Amino acid sequence: MYLNCHSFHSLRYGTIPVDELVLLGKACGVRAMALTDINTVTGIYEFYKACNGSGIKPLVGMEFREGQKMLFVALALNRKGLGEINRLRTKHNLESTPVPALAPGFENVAVIYPMENAPSSLRPNEYIGIRPDDLSLLIRPQWKTRLDRMVALQPVTVQTKTEHNLHRILRAIDLNTLGSKLSQDDYCAAGEMMVPIEVLTGKYSQYSQILHNTATLIDQCSFDYEFGVPRNKKHYTAGRETDLELLTGLAHQGLAKRYGSDNAAAAARVEKELKVIHQLEFSGYFLITWDIIRYSNSMGFMHIGRGSGANSIIAYCLGITDICPLELDLYFERFLNLNRKSPPDFDIDWSWKERDVILDYIFKRYGADHVAFCGTNVEFKYKSILREVGKVFGLPKEELDALSGTPMDRHDKNEVVQLVHRYGMMLEKYPNQRSMHSCGILISEDPITDFTALEMPPKGFPIVQFDMHVAEDIGFDKFDILSQRGIGHIDESVKIIKKNRGIDVNIRDTSISKDEASCNEYLGQGKTIGCFYIESPAMRGLLRRLKCNNYKILVAASSIIRPGVAQSGMMKEYIFRHNYPDKFEYFHPVFEEQLGETYGIMVYQEDVIKIALHYGGVAAADGDILRRAMSGKGRSKAALQKVKDNFFASCAAKGHPEQLSAEIYRQIESFAGYSFCKAHSASYAVESYQSLYLKVHYPVEFMVAVINNQGGFYRTEVYVHEARMSGAAIHNPCINKSEVETTLYGKDIYLGFMHLQGLQGEVAHKIVQERNENGSYTSLEDFINRVPIGIEGLQLLIYIGALRSTGKAKNELLITARRIMINFKPENRQPQLISQPAREFRLPELKRSPFEDAFDEIELLGFPVSVTPFNLLKTSYRGDVMACDLVNHHKKQVRMLAYLVSRKHVPTKMGAMYFGTWIDAKGDFFDTAHFTGSLKEYPFKGGGCYLLLGTVEVDYHFPTITISKMEKMPFMPDPRYRETDAESSRTQEKLREDVSMTQRAPYPQEQEINLPRHKMKTVIN
Repeated sequence: MYLNCHSFHSLRYGTIPVDELVLLGKACGVRAMALTDINTVTGIYEFYKACNGSGIKPLVGMEFREGQKMLFVALALNRKGLGEINRLRTKHNLESTPVPALAPGFENVAVIYPMENAPSSLRPNEYIGIRPDDLSLLIRPQWKTRLDRMVALQPVTVQTKTEHNLHRILRAIDLNTLGSKLSQDDYCAAGEMMVPIEVLTGKYSQYSQILHNTATLIDQCSFDYEFGVPRNKKHYTAGRETDLELLTGLAHQGLAKRYGSDNAAAAARVEKELKVIHQLEFSGYFLITWDIIRYSNSMGFMHIGRGSGANSIIAYCLGITDICPLELDLYFERFLNLNRKSPPDFDIDWSWKERDVILDYIFKRYGADHVAFCGTNVEFKYKSILREVGKVFGLPKEELDALSGTPMDRHDKNEVVQLVHRYGMMLEKYPNQRSMHSCGILISEDPITDFTALEMPPKGFPIVQFDMHVAEDIGFDKFDILSQRGIGHIDESVKIIKKNRGIDVNIRDTSISKDEASCNEYLGQGKTIGCFYIESPAMRGLLRRLKCNNYKILVAASSIIRPGVAQSGMMKEYIFRHNYPDKFEYFHPVFEEQLGETYGIMVYQEDVIKIALHYGGVAAADGDILRRAMSGKGRSKAALQKVKDNFFASCAAKGHPEQLSAEIYRQIESFAGYSFCKAHSASYAVESYQSLYLKVHYPVEFMVAVINNQGGFYRTEVYVHEARMSGAAIHNPCINKSEVETTLYGKDIYLGFMHLQGLQGEVAHKIVQERNENGSYTSLEDFINRVPIGIEGLQLLIYIGALRSTGKAKNELLITARRIMINFKPENRQPQLISQPAREFRLPELKRSPFEDAFDEIELLGFPVSVTPFNLLKTSYRGDVMACDLVNHHKKQVRMLAYLVSRKHVPTKMGAMYFGTWIDAKGDFFDTAHFTGSLKEYPFKGGGCYLLLGTVEVDYHFPTITISKMEKMPFMPDPRYRETDAESSRTQEKLREDVSMTQRAPYPQEQEINLPRHKMKTVIN
């Protein structure tokens, strides 16, 4: 009887989660109900499954609205009807046009108009919805004659009066207004709740015709959906067999190219994988991925294939990945096996500058009707909840900042704040808006609007109205088309090297970079700033602790650095065993045989399969079931118990003592949920080596590429510093040398206009365009005449020194610029055949401090260029010890002066602590630890230079200073200001620091992990 139910997927309107809506229907005795969320079908598949599980007939559809006005409710009579609804909504979503007040001529859809929008004549499949409050109007003549076309329409939006208040808050958030300013048309009636079915039918007791019509309509609706059926594009060629033929041919071509003509192991692996791929009907998936890579290669783009797909030798032979699975002993079963019916999953990265070209190809190649991005629901989060709800209650900005920036237990206890808390916490995990999944693309066999309506987010590619989990549930396998700045670093470096040095570097040939001697030397010293995945302070510290000097150790490091892996205790134990290989015993011979490369520690997800296979005797495919059952993906107690029973039965059959098997299972259980796919780590390590090779051999070009791709872990200032340390001369932006991005001439780096805070992007592009078309700027007057720029932008360029090529001082340029701009008419701006020089004036000599430029740079770039921050300090003291000597001061107290680069928040059981990264006066990096006690008395005070006092701890070759005291050091007075000390220190506050906040529980202590280093005494070999 309920034909118009809203869930919380009616964004900023409905308040009921889908599962609660169905439970509510069951409690009210409902035998059939419809989910008709506003302008969306997001929840229909979850609703369909929940209704079937509760014995309720599911009806699906959509409520079409424009603004605050309900136009009509569309109910799908069958699967075709859903497609018709989706296509109508999609058309208007993609064209940004309003839906007409009256429905089109649907063929498989029933339409219900509210009384206020009912047309004078109805099609056979159209009805008038009568709400309980409308019944009193039926005595009027114009309605009496239309009873045969009326159905009961009891909307459901909220469950309780409290939820109605929450609904009103959601409406105020959506309309960006105060709750007190809402009109009655802005929110639903208080009676839009579900009541027991007998209560609802009782309201219509005098109109049996309406009840009969409603029941008839419900009987006509027969929406059915078959889950578990693949919905992706099935074939790349005409059919399954021709797909296999093409895939086989491509695989054999790639086999010869990668391995030569006589590698029996590789050939056997290819045939094994082809058989499984064909059996699971995934040939088309591989070929579509290959086709995308083929197009990318034809465009000269660089890509990285990573994830579990690198476990496949077919992927390696097709050029999808660059990881040899034989070299690293990677199990294909981790990627695909006959017991694993879930789809293959290729993660492919491109440069962020080239990804849109790839996406455009996919949409055009496979058809706009068959391609869309996965959607994702952006939920209300802590900060946004308190800020949004607080605005509804009229709190001022200062209070909103305080609420969103501090924990709830520190908030005021007044009545309004209590209301904000109450309703804010109700909103936690509610969807707030739909957005585009970062990388997931769906390519469907049937038109994608058969399954969902599409929306057009600002990024310009249509998205489906459900997320990746629903997509997988209803049969879609996504293609992950990702972007990352690391590839941009590598790709642009190669182009800059060619332009600057005339050298062609074939960086795609990984043999030149992987395990190259000088690269390995840099690795062991942690000299990896700017390099993909290995530049963070934590990673550089790990590389130094391991003295990492080869590819396989880097692969392991790429895995154990992950927080979950570190939490399981693997990282600490791996570091110990790597440094002291003679101070531990292998737990069992199988651990030595299969995990000798990682000292008997399960570092990768594949290691779980290895132990299950070689110790437990289970098949590799069953080992992957064991891994997945423990990884949290679809985990259930029943599934885990079945896997556990199977493991112990198999171990017993091999004659292993139960106590030994129990300990090994405990280790598997503790590791499996946290570990990293080895193929994924290997892919990362290859890319890390590529970027490191460029950094080692072409450091200046590489750092320019990093800067132009907007950095990585650190802010631009750090990469500019690293370029200077590599021998480059850094220059401020220049109107005759700089581009929008940073430019390199030999060893001279000219910062790009894009780094100037406050300069409009259009002006920056115009400066470069005009110079390229009509030559260099000869004077200030010439520049003003040719570039459309206001006085503020012009002054900014003068302050940063961009017009220094004119040969005039900043002060003179500023005076001249103001004089010219007073009477300058923009309409007269045009190139002149013979430029008329401006009238010269004799100006008094205006003295300027050499440090004024540095303060200008901090103001406009965010960091000094002409000097280092140390040159601006009041003190000439530079510390007792330099970073390069710290390793020789183990357990000694040191005093250092350093510039703050970054700090990372780390939760501990004693409270918050931080790890700091700094640069000393010589420009070298070092690290510090700040525990809760010292932080209370000596906190961080923003970017700048600090005096540090602490004790050096050398942990496996890596020194860290545990800080006991620190204080920020003042800069000299800003020479541009004369009046007060406050003005003199204002610019120093513009110096930045990189801050990483960690939201997780503290790691367990070593004794809580209990990872044994010795064999069990009860073990009988």
